[in-house]
Amino acid sequence: MKNIISIDAIKKFGFEFLSIFIGVFAAFALDSWNETRKDKYVEIKILSEINNGLKQDIKDIRLNIIGHQQGIQAVNYFQKIILNQPVSKDSLKQYYFSLFRNFISIQNSSGYQTLKSKGLEIIENDSLRLQILSLYENDFNSIRKLEEDYSELQFHQIYYNKFNDYFATNLLIDTEGKPLDVRFPIILGQKEKNILLLDLWRIKRNRMFILTICEDVITKIKALQQNIEEELQ
Repeated sequence: MKNIISIDAIKKFGFEFLSIFIGVFAAFALDSWNETRKDKYVEIKILSEINNGLKQDIKDIRLNIIGHQQGIQAVNYFQKIILNQPVSKDSLKQYYFSLFRNFISIQNSSGYQTLKSKGLEIIENDSLRLQILSLYENDFNSIRKLEEDYSELQFHQIYYNKFNDYFATNLLIDTEGKPLDVRFPIILGQKEKNILLLDLWRIKRNRMFILTICEDVITKIKALQQNIEEELQ
């Protein structure tokens, strides 16, 4: 005798299957929602950390900008001296210190390093992700290499010894070994004078070049900060 499945049994089986399916789907959806919420929390935390680091990055770059601007003022000061034009002797120590000063580039990259460890794809906004990547991998690396590795910007290594060889006999030194005054009129042959003036011109041009790069990077940092803050709202 054939077993006949009743309509009620089919309904019961279908209801149980549907209940199980809904339960599994709900659990999966809840797990996915929790994971998404967790990723969003991590994204917000990383973006906040990057934004805070960028604030310090701007301060550090601006300090370098001030240093290079002082270096340009020092060039102008010593150009006048070499051309036997009057200068304030009270500024000699400051400008002698600033003339050949080099700088290093410091980036607060802890937020970016966290992002890389978590995976760049955690930043949902594609354009924002690319903007962060470009700043840290291209712009920050470029400014660091220019400040620390580019030979034209290593003023102390290139110019300090030559400058002193030609110019030191025109300096008056105090008992502590510090530059005190300049003997006027300075005594320099035309060749030495021209070499010093050309070197000072190169120092000035290279400082102006790095200043342009620094200002461009600050502009990019500010643009990234604005986009991060809009993403965090």
